[in-house]
Amino acid sequence: MNINFFLARILQGIGVLWGVASVIFLLFLVMPANPTSVLLGDNADKETRQKLITEWGLDKPIYVQYTQYLNDLLPIAFHEKNNLENNNYRYITLISLGENAFVLKYPHFRRSYLTGKLVNEILWEALWGTLILAVSAMFLATIFGIQIGIFASQNQDNFLDKAIMGISALGIATPSFVSAMILAVFLGFWWGNVTGLQMTGSLWELDTLSGEYHLKLKNLILPALTLSVRPLAIITQLTRSSMLEVMQQDYIRTARAKGLSERKILYTHALRNALNPVITAISGWLASLMAGAFFVEYIFAWKGLGRVTLEASRDFDLPVVMGATLLMAFIFVCINVLVDVLYGVFDPRMRT
Repeated sequence: MNINFFLARILQGIGVLWGVASVIFLLFLVMPANPTSVLLGDNADKETRQKLITEWGLDKPIYVQYTQYLNDLLPIAFHEKNNLENNNYRYITLISLGENAFVLKYPHFRRSYLTGKLVNEILWEALWGTLILAVSAMFLATIFGIQIGIFASQNQDNFLDKAIMGISALGIATPSFVSAMILAVFLGFWWGNVTGLQMTGSLWELDTLSGEYHLKLKNLILPALTLSVRPLAIITQLTRSSMLEVMQQDYIRTARAKGLSERKILYTHALRNALNPVITAISGWLASLMAGAFFVEYIFAWKGLGRVTLEASRDFDLPVVMGATLLMAFIFVCINVLVDVLYGVFDPRMRT
């Protein structure tokens, strides 16, 4: 594989992250609402209000705020040692310059306006819920989507094929929040006694009697099913169309002429070469699912990044919202780079 191609993709990804960080900073800068007014109310005294403004650095020039904002996000940055210690940075000193230092650190998203807790910790706790939900949904969509797509391609233009394509078109057209409400009402409310599922719940739930958290895997079923509907429909259609195209190639006819079984031709020769568009869909949808999980998490009361972000937006907790947005952008960039690597694995033409 061409290493220069992947280095270029990484540099492009860094540029995208810088652009996203800058846009987020500018968007929240021009918002008409004042965070001190939102959090303290209109009746707060000027001294208290000014103390918060100074603590958050909102009284500094815009270019200073922007520079400090980027400096907090960069993994290698220039900081005052007292600032590092006071803000609980996790860092390694690269070059010490008296009271200042160049350090290697995690990106620092600052502290929540409401709780004073490090945003890194808030997002880390919530991220796992969203990751588990998105990966579970993508797993269901991939396994069933590929198999249904293969089945449809082997029954081209008959009743089953047309029914599958019709249902998949409906799945693509249905927004996730609509699917969420339908599944929650039918499987979690009306048929809850039969399915044993609840309309709401998180992966870990607190036992009010013992005070301990218990794992509730069944709470994952409804939100994962909801998120899997649209990518499953798209993967089904892509697999079907790609398999139909590949099965017309000369090397498939050669494999048949050699007497290979239809199953071996299907899964060994045809499917491998039909996976490129499917891989693109899977990777793109994995990132999209994490973003699309926001409203699904809220509907099912699933503790994850989406729910935390929506609640922070409601409370005007800007550091949490900004940190969550940047984290999602970082995940998108990483997945896009991973797609290029997978293309190189499955398509020899990308290795030149």
